[in-house]
Amino acid sequence: MPKNKVHIIGVAPGGASSLTSQARRLVNRAEIVFGGKRLLALFPSLTGEKITIRNNLDEVTELIKGNIGQKRMVVLASGDPNFYGIASYITGKLGKDIVEIIPNMSAMQVAFARIKESWEDAALVSVHSRLIEDIVETVRSNHKVGIFTDDEHTPGEIARVLLEHGVDGYQAYVCQNLGRKDEKVVETDLHNLGEMRFSPLNTLILLRVQPDKPAGAPCPRWLGIPDEEFYQRRPKEGLITKQEVRAVSLAKMRLTDESILWDIGAGSGAVSIEASFLVRKGRIYAIEKNDADVTIIKKNVQKFHASNVEVVQTFAPDGLDELPEPTAVFIGGSGGRMKEILDFVSHRLKPGGRIVINIVALENLYAAVSALRARGFLPDVTLVNVARSREISNFTRLEALNPVFVVTASKKEVRG
Repeated sequence: MPKNKVHIIGVAPGGASSLTSQARRLVNRAEIVFGGKRLLALFPSLTGEKITIRNNLDEVTELIKGNIGQKRMVVLASGDPNFYGIASYITGKLGKDIVEIIPNMSAMQVAFARIKESWEDAALVSVHSRLIEDIVETVRSNHKVGIFTDDEHTPGEIARVLLEHGVDGYQAYVCQNLGRKDEKVVETDLHNLGEMRFSPLNTLILLRVQPDKPAGAPCPRWLGIPDEEFYQRRPKEGLITKQEVRAVSLAKMRLTDESILWDIGAGSGAVSIEASFLVRKGRIYAIEKNDADVTIIKKNVQKFHASNVEVVQTFAPDGLDELPEPTAVFIGGSGGRMKEILDFVSHRLKPGGRIVINIVALENLYAAVSALRARGFLPDVTLVNVARSREISNFTRLEALNPVFVVTASKKEVRG
């Protein structure tokens, strides 16, 4: 065992018996063993000095640094030290050259095995020494979530915070004391979870409960959903961004996994719904002033299970001060307040963010382009002119849709 290296060794929920023969030799031969109180207790026969890791990581790294080349050292960690573990901290402080990592089975992996659920499609997060509020949007945006808890951020407290933020509809599994004789898995919902108490050693898994779906084909979740799939208040009057225009507009927004989108004048919510398929970790705000349209948007959000879409009823730009700064803004309708909206958006939009506007009338096109230029933007205009085939007797003819101007502008990046 070289003295110029420190070995970070993962210990699975099964305890000391989970170590490989190589890992056991390293632990037994170590002159200094660092680890949490619980992990150190798993190795009662150690002859080396035991140093407990608490909230003293700076002290621990200084001790390791001071003994490199002089003593054989091991750091015990839970499960996989690289998975929300201590390895990244120690490696960042000491450098990769003097660190060797031997991973083990993570408690998260064991927890998913206990409830017999795959986890390749799960969002995995930790509230260990972190704010619970930091994971709210991740939970809201995912159907399957694994959460590392701690003594302060318990499953019950997590459930209460989620419910306070309007996150509901999840089945909860608390896997406690994994690998021990008193191991137990408790299944409940978020409302009951908030009133329950558990062993401090636990992992929480949340699975979204799918509402009963009507008979027939499942809701599509691709870009360019047919217009008729959406609930619409007045479909013949076109209160929906048409399929082809919707696809072009979304492409112009350049959304990422973590984008924040404001959909102003959301109408039926079609743009917000399709944007939700692209923005899995971010948030979409469907902003609409009309009561009937707000009801329709909510029905579409429920139909397509777009859990990261939040409906905001207001006459933009009124009432937008409390929303987080957007990385993209789509304006499908302005209610005659285009200049006011652009005034507000130009200040709130993040540097590098995009504004995309759909316009039909030439007068409104001129006004929007002029307003963007006056606010320091360089607008780009695309005319989307679409015709769809229509069967008449034994013939096929093309039926034109209203041409739509797609106006795009980007906010300049701030360079240091």
